[in-house]
Amino acid sequence: MDNGRVDEGDDRETAHRGRDETTEERADRRWTELLQELRVAQTGVQILFGFLLAVVFQPRFGTLSDADRTIYVVTVLLGSATAAALIGPVCFHRLLTGRHLKPETVVWASRLTLLGLVLLFCTMCSALLLIMRVALHNTLALWLVGGMALWSFVCWFVFPVWAMARSANGGDSSRQGK
Repeated sequence: MDNGRVDEGDDRETAHRGRDETTEERADRRWTELLQELRVAQTGVQILFGFLLAVVFQPRFGTLSDADRTIYVVTVLLGSATAAALIGPVCFHRLLTGRHLKPETVVWASRLTLLGLVLLFCTMCSALLLIMRVALHNTLALWLVGGMALWSFVCWFVFPVWAMARSANGGDSSRQGK
C-alpha cells in the first residue's frame, strides 16, 4: 500500500539526507527553497535590467560606437530573457496550483531557474564588457571581462559540480567518521 512516503531506494537524495517525507512534503520543501533562491536572483536581475534600460536615455549613449551599441542591444535582450526565465517559475506555479502537479512544477521551475542563472551569467558578462569598453577604450577590457567571467563561472558552476562529485566519491569530510 502506498503511504505517500518516498522510498529510500527510489530517491537517493532522500536516502542520503535521511529525510522521511512524502512526495508532496518534499515538493513543498523544494519549492520553498527555490523561492528563496529566486528572490536573491530576481533582485539582482531587476537592478541590472533597470540600469540597462536607463542607459539608452543618457546623453553619452549617442556617442557609442556601432560595436558598443550592438553589445548594448545584446545585453538588453539577454537581460530581458533572464528576467523572463527567472519570473517563469512564478507563472508556472500560479497556473498549475491546485492541479496536484507540485512535484512536476518544482522540476520545471528548477530547470527554468537554472536557465535563468545561465542567462544571468551571460547578461553580466555582456554588461561588464560594455562598461569596460567604454571606460578603458583598449584591449585590457577584454582581459578583465574574461577574468571576471572565469571567476563567476567557477563560483557559480564549477564549485557546485566539484562538491557534487566529491560527495558522490565519498570525499565529503563532513560525513566521514559518522
